[in-house]
Amino acid sequence: MRRYARLFAVQVRASALLAMQYRVDFVIDGMLSAFSAGVALIPLFVVFTHRTSIEGWTFGEALVVTGWFTLLQGVLEGAINPSLTTVVDHIRKGTLDFVLLKPADAQFMVSTARFLPWRAMSIVTALGIFVLAFVRLGRLPSLTGVLLSLAMLVAAIALLYSLWILTVSAAFYVVKIDNLTFLFGSIFDFARWPSSLFRGVVGFVFTFILPLALMTTYPAEALLGRLRLSTFLGSLVAAVGFVTFARLVWKSSIRRYTSASS
Repeated sequence: MRRYARLFAVQVRASALLAMQYRVDFVIDGMLSAFSAGVALIPLFVVFTHRTSIEGWTFGEALVVTGWFTLLQGVLEGAINPSLTTVVDHIRKGTLDFVLLKPADAQFMVSTARFLPWRAMSIVTALGIFVLAFVRLGRLPSLTGVLLSLAMLVAAIALLYSLWILTVSAAFYVVKIDNLTFLFGSIFDFARWPSSLFRGVVGFVFTFILPLALMTTYPAEALLGRLRLSTFLGSLVAAVGFVTFARLVWKSSIRRYTSASS
């Protein structure tokens, strides 16, 4: 574990140094990231202009969901997406050999290959949204709610990472998956809304197939202090199951890889 912790620190440092080569671009990208997160609040303000609640969610409570979405979007676009999208190019060019030959786990290496530090502005923006939400609610989150929501955050990141690993693993079979990655990003945008807004087949898919509810709605409910214990435990089990399944799919897919020298 210490060895991989050092490797992770090296990868993060290399990405930070690369990003800081052009400091003006770094600052501008960070500002644009915060601006785009702020613009994402506009639909919420529009929806709640003429209504006090939607499907049992008040404006302040819906803001908490949006805060979680902003936070996870920063993690996705700053840590998960930049690293794993490079795997597709490696597979296409047959250069994944350079990763597989390294004396470290290949999945770990490709998952930490690149980071975009300026996306950390999304985390700052998310914290600002949380503050605004609880000011509107007129109270503070409980200590238990904060602890449960942090556990749900870990589960949500693990789930998001696992889904992206499954998406990238498809490249070993079809090579070109650009449309699939765009589709995944578009579907993830629905996570900005509470899951109770979706009914029927769509609600089932966003809860059990592509569990967007686990990523944003359940952490928000935990922070608000109304997440049921059974839902909390089920979410943790689901996250572990997705991580395990993604690992098995990755190991199976890597066996199909044909290098440039083959």
